[in-house]
Amino acid sequence: MELRKLKFIFIFFFTFLVQKLYAQTPPQPQVDLENLIERLFPVQDEDLDYESIYEVLFQLYTNPININLANSEVLLASYLLAPDQISSLLEYRDKFGPFLSLYELQAIPKLDLVTINQILPFITLGGSITQYPKSLVRRIIEEDQGYLLFRHRRIWETRKGFTPADTIRPGELSSRYLGDPNDLYLRFRIQHSRDFSLGITLDKDSGEQFIWDGKTKRYGFNFFSFHFTKYQIGKWKVISLGDFQVQFGQGLVFGAGYSIGKGSETVPTVRRSSVGILPYTAAMEFGFFRGVGATYQTGNWQSSIIFSMAPRDGRSIISSDSLENEIETISSLGQSGLHRTPSEISTKSQFKESNLGSNLQFSLNKKTQIGGNLLFTKFDKPWIKTPTVYNQFDFSGSSNWVGSIYFNHNWKNFFLFGESGISQSGGKGTVLGFISSLSKEVDISFVWRNYTKDFHSFYANAFSEGTRPINEKGAYLGIQIKPVNKWKLNAYYDFFKFPWLRYRVYAPSQGYEWLGRLSYFPNKKLLAFLQVRTEEKERNVSDTGEPSLPYQVLPIKKTNVMMSLEYHLSDNVFLRSRILSSRVNFNSEKSNGFMMLQDIQYGQNQWRITARAALFDTDNYDNRQYTFENNVLWAFSVPAFSGKGFRYYLLGQYKFNSQLTAYFRFARTSYSDRKEIGSGLQTIESSHLSESTFLLRYLLHR
Repeated sequence: MELRKLKFIFIFFFTFLVQKLYAQTPPQPQVDLENLIERLFPVQDEDLDYESIYEVLFQLYTNPININLANSEVLLASYLLAPDQISSLLEYRDKFGPFLSLYELQAIPKLDLVTINQILPFITLGGSITQYPKSLVRRIIEEDQGYLLFRHRRIWETRKGFTPADTIRPGELSSRYLGDPNDLYLRFRIQHSRDFSLGITLDKDSGEQFIWDGKTKRYGFNFFSFHFTKYQIGKWKVISLGDFQVQFGQGLVFGAGYSIGKGSETVPTVRRSSVGILPYTAAMEFGFFRGVGATYQTGNWQSSIIFSMAPRDGRSIISSDSLENEIETISSLGQSGLHRTPSEISTKSQFKESNLGSNLQFSLNKKTQIGGNLLFTKFDKPWIKTPTVYNQFDFSGSSNWVGSIYFNHNWKNFFLFGESGISQSGGKGTVLGFISSLSKEVDISFVWRNYTKDFHSFYANAFSEGTRPINEKGAYLGIQIKPVNKWKLNAYYDFFKFPWLRYRVYAPSQGYEWLGRLSYFPNKKLLAFLQVRTEEKERNVSDTGEPSLPYQVLPIKKTNVMMSLEYHLSDNVFLRSRILSSRVNFNSEKSNGFMMLQDIQYGQNQWRITARAALFDTDNYDNRQYTFENNVLWAFSVPAFSGKGFRYYLLGQYKFNSQLTAYFRFARTSYSDRKEIGSGLQTIESSHLSESTFLLRYLLHR
């Protein structure tokens, strides 16, 4: 009772100190997703599925966290708070009861005003209401968190694929794209946080036909995705129909594309979180389930089941057995999602993939969770890859199962986690780690993993150096130090081994990677940082022609340096200056790369303009420079630049009224070292490449 009185006294006292305070909840700040995403995304690499990561993060941040109900697992999944801050928040809530006002966050010892301002857009005090005065249909019809958006994208220079076909043999024409160069995207979604989500996504890539043809399984837009998700139906925590993703444990079985990994946030992002079943809203044409997924919760027990049956792109080979019977096997499964030429169209939805999976999770208390995952996958044809030097331990067959057990435990300021799995082949995978706040100034993280060369898990997304958790051993140590309020040091070191051969590495190999980033932020308007990253791996050297050395393997060492200065000149003007450089040492040869860019952003109430100008100069493709670029809403861009040239883009946003907002982006890359861009059907006979993107967003009931 006394604790409750103290809370009311605190809130009463604070409300009289704050000017213009009209309610116990401060105004919801606008979410700066661009800044947040750039901070959280891993070190840029072409192997990363940026779109899936962006989509899942966007879902999490557009559904505010109820801090009166959230446990440590939910708070860790947001990457918003350090471990000691989460512990302090939970201890305060256990001691004083549910929060009555967001202003009460200032009473938590570990939270400062800067942190509170950063998390306010993502949290709420909403109660656990499961009864609504209106029916579900009426709530869907009247919901104001609904939108319709249309996006058009186009490369304006003519690619070879859009030119007239020529004769390559007597009577035979060369292949060309069958569709037009327009990239079209349409999305409708209506949702209410923790109540329901309904959405449709349609997508047509450049070069694809807009055609209705049942024989080739093309119905207007090349890709169609649908989901309906309902939360809190009695003891059913979530029921999702259509397309969805799943994330439980550390991603050894269910990965959901939701992994941040190694980057400038060196401590919290190494851990996966059990966010459960999520609607799939991206336009990537693989890596999701299509069917039904549901989670049932009673007391401390939670169980989930999924059933999926989805078409898969791929190619097959017809062979004969000893009795001369024809046998069709899958030689490869496609992931590009592109169906522009007759050859690509012939791969569309050729096979069926069925999945049956389950999860069982038990919360011993508020600090400890244990669980288990199981996923059975079956293809309608055997999948036998074309044999290569390095893939002899890859999956082969028509079905696979993989299972795992995992745990999460909060002990003081330590968050311990781990998962261990086994696949049908007998291959095993294990990941163990912790994140901790040793003091107010120092946070650390550690991850150890061991994935055998025959561990097969199709929907895994665990912490790893490679794109899949297979054929890898490694240990990662990350640290974050805040010696004073204005300075922050982030660093990590990761050592890894690959016991078996890999693509372009035809011998067992090893490597390491480290990153250091020193940040200076004297006030809200200025941020400066210096980042250095070094990576060394082994790679094949070109065949020397000597029979005894057909595949010589040598280390390739890459060092990247980035210097950045960001400054808010005023409430309306933002400036960003960056210098990026790289050096690559391979086979006794050194090469270099360089990029310099300048951003400026200016905005008023209804409009905003963002512009960039950049120069780049690299010796070769190994020194390519990756850089985050602003784009239209729900689009994400991390292009790579190599060679010599100039890059610029202009992005405009205008809000016509409370319902309609338009975005337009024009970008051009001009090269000074070439007259031809790309290869194959993507070839452009020009020294420049121009791209435009136009997007309209219409909000319902505003």
